[in-house]
Order: sequence, then C-alpha cells, then structure tokens
Amino acid sequence: MKTIGHLIAGSAAPAAAQRFGDVFDPNAGVVQARVALGDAAALEAAVAAARAAQPAWAATNPQRRARVMFAFKALVEKNMDQLAHMLSSEHGKVIADAKGDIQRGLEVIEFACGVPHLLKGEYTQGAGPGIDVYSMRVPLGIGAGITPFNFPAMIPMWMFGVAIACGNAFILKPSERDPSVPVRLAELMLEAGAPEGILQVVHGDKEMVDAILDHPEIGAVSFVGSSDIAHYVYSRGVAAGKRVQAMGGAKNHGVVMPDADLDQVVKELAGAAFGSAGERCMALPVVVPVGEKTANALRDKLIPAIAALRIGVSTDPDADYGPVVNAAHKARVEGWIQTGVDEGAELVVDGRGFALQGHEKGFFIGPTLFDRVKPSMQSYKEEIFGPVLQIVRAESFEEALELPTKHQYGNGVALFTRNGHAAREFAARVNVGMVGINVPIPVPVAYHSFGGWKRSAFGDHNQHGMEGVRFWTRVKTITQRWPDGSAEGGNAFVIPTMG
Repeated sequence: MKTIGHLIAGSAAPAAAQRFGDVFDPNAGVVQARVALGDAAALEAAVAAARAAQPAWAATNPQRRARVMFAFKALVEKNMDQLAHMLSSEHGKVIADAKGDIQRGLEVIEFACGVPHLLKGEYTQGAGPGIDVYSMRVPLGIGAGITPFNFPAMIPMWMFGVAIACGNAFILKPSERDPSVPVRLAELMLEAGAPEGILQVVHGDKEMVDAILDHPEIGAVSFVGSSDIAHYVYSRGVAAGKRVQAMGGAKNHGVVMPDADLDQVVKELAGAAFGSAGERCMALPVVVPVGEKTANALRDKLIPAIAALRIGVSTDPDADYGPVVNAAHKARVEGWIQTGVDEGAELVVDGRGFALQGHEKGFFIGPTLFDRVKPSMQSYKEEIFGPVLQIVRAESFEEALELPTKHQYGNGVALFTRNGHAAREFAARVNVGMVGINVPIPVPVAYHSFGGWKRSAFGDHNQHGMEGVRFWTRVKTITQRWPDGSAEGGNAFVIPTMG
C-alpha cells in the first residue's frame, strides 16, 4: 500500500512516523493509501529548512519571485489532468469540479504574479526640511497554512501563493484525508524554481497543528476548517504571539423574492446546494422563499430537478456529484438528516440509503430536501456540509433579511430578484461578509478578498487579494535626511516634527 510522507527541504521525507492515517477511495469505500502523521520533530526539520532558505528568497527581487510564480502556474496547467484525477480519487468530487478547484487556486497564483506592483510602498518627498519618508512591505519570515479536505488544491494555493510571492517561506499542513495533491503542488513549485525550503508539506492531526501554533519561529498561520477548530487555532496562535487568520464554518442562505425567475433559481440551487456533495463552505444549503406562493412554486420545481440529478463515481463525466470524503462524514451527514426529521421538519426527499450499482460500499448520499424548517431547529443552526437543502419560509423581505443577519455564521448569502432597490437594500443591510445578487456562490475573484463575518472568521485579514498581501507582510517606514553640512543641528532631545 502506498505511503504518503512529508516533503521537507525539497525531498520526500522518509515515513518515520509511528502513526498513520487512512486515505480512502470514496468511490469504492476502501483504503487506498496511508499518510504519515507527523510530530514536532518533523515540523522542526521543516522550520530549519525554511529558516535557511527564507532570507535569500526575501532578498530576491520581486520580479524574479514573480517569474517563479509564472512558471508554477504553467506547470500546474500542464499537469491539470493528472492533478484533477489525483484530487478526485481521494476527495470524491467529479473531475470537472476538481479542475474548478485547481483553477480557482490558479487565479490567486495569477494575482500573486503581480507581486512587484503589490509590494510597492508609499513615498513622501519633503515631508519636513530636507526630510523624506517612505514605507515598504517586508515579509514576515516563516508562515504556515492548515487546510481542509474539501478544497485540497484551491485553498493551499490561496495561502502559499501570496505568502511565497511576498518573500516568505511556507509550511503547509493539508488535510490528512486527501494529502496527495498538496504534495504534488509543492513538487511543482520546486520544479518552477523555488528554492528548497520555501514550500514544504508536513502531514498530521492535532499534534501537528499544536506544534505549528506553538513554534516560536512561525510568525503567521492561516487556517480554514470548522468554526470550533478555527476559534481554537486563532486563540492558541494569538496567545503564542502569531498573526492568525482562521476561517470557520458557514450556513449560507439564498433568499428568493417573489419576482425572481424561479426556473433560473432552481438551476442555480441544484449546483450550489448539491455540487461537490455539498462539501463547500460556500455551498447554499438554505433557501428562503418570501411568501407562501413563492415557497410552494419553488418547492414544486425543486422536486423534479432534484430527481433528475445524477450521482456517480468521480470519474463519470455525466455525474453531477460524487461521494462524500469518507464513511465518518457520511454518517455525520445522515445523522443531521435524522435530526431534522426528529425536530419536525418535513422531509420531502430523503437521500439516505442511496447505493450506486457496482459501488455499494462507496460513500454516496442522495440529494435531500427539507421543507418548513424553523430557525429554532438545531439542524438549521449548524453546518451539515452535505447534499442537504433546507427550505425556511419567510412571510416578508424583512423576515428573510433577518435570518442570515441573526445566524451565528456569516460567510455568504445570495438574493434572487429582479428588483434593484431590494437588491441594494439587502446588500447594504445583511450582516454577512460576502453577498451575491443573483449569484448563488459569491466567492470573490482573486484580486478581491475572501472572508466571512461572525463565527465564520476569526482575525482581521481575509484570504487573498490585497488583504492577503497585508496579512503576509508588515510595513516598515523610514524617515531619512541627508544633511548638506551647512544646516545647524537641532535639539537631539526633542522629538522631531515636520514644522
């Protein structure tokens, strides 16, 4: 059986770990590989390599660092098919979705290729008598990323692309559920010309996470995962003196106004709620139709659309979505479906018990639809992270607006309408970090920033865009004077002013 080890100092590290995790084939429900679960010693080796490589990388001019990013982008594109099949084989998402995962990450790499412009500082000539002031953005040193299973290509590239372009060394701890693609990306970064030690991969579970959070030489940590763990990462990392951005869970709502094009809404909901088996923090698992007439019409259109969805193995080009990542996650999602039933929600379509012929042991869940879900229900309050769509009926625009505004999560929200005033009002007032107007999954383009509010994010900086540049750098400001030899000296004991 294949063993997946760390990538440290440019080489595959021997799997000397005493502990290993199982990597499943979600389509067949069997273990296909094992991954070494590292410890503080493995991390220390990666930090030592990063420490050795980072100063010279930071001193490399931004244009040359950008050339490495350009080369990396070209290599990922060249290896797109290999990466997509590797990703699908461990995660379970269909090939087209896997390629989308990689492409969205590449868009941040494209943004990072503009690092010479992104790192330009500010300059003021003549701020005082013979005094000029300028600022520059400098790298933090060594950064780390802790990434989830649901986007094993995109989210690592969101993090390390900007961090490395800005002159940092980066240590990536990907999910142990689908670790192969992150290792391959690090190999391609080396092939692109990055020095050994600039991008490294260490595997592990909580032991490795804690080692990263506690290590005094790691200056910043970026995390994406569940909200409880995000809060833990943020609290422990900040207590250790680190800069931390920690993105948590979500419960995104799609509000449907009476004037919306319901055929288009249903088409959008099918992809946003059930695509990638619902394993997206920007999925749309809650739909809020405004008014009983809208709700009934939407429900009548959703049922046949859900029945038409095709669930298949990840390599099936006609499949709308594939299996979830492992048996434990399948059991968790099905447990939430039972919770919804127990709480009194109306189970319209039940995806439990779905079996794909020839792949009966695979981790498949059929699409599930609930109606008449109440805000008081625990199944509404928490993130299910599976192919489950809940209808929460609202009597008015104000009631619909209140639902995402008061929810504990504030990642994304969408409004479907033809009314410009309603859209403008909704976007201005809703208490959520990312808003879509007739856009079901409002993930910003790479040169803007990704980030939610409330329990969906901890920390002051968002992912990628200029927020990412600010997170992975700090500002140094220089005030300088070049006396001509004729000026009289001032009082050295008085704070200088610009007067």
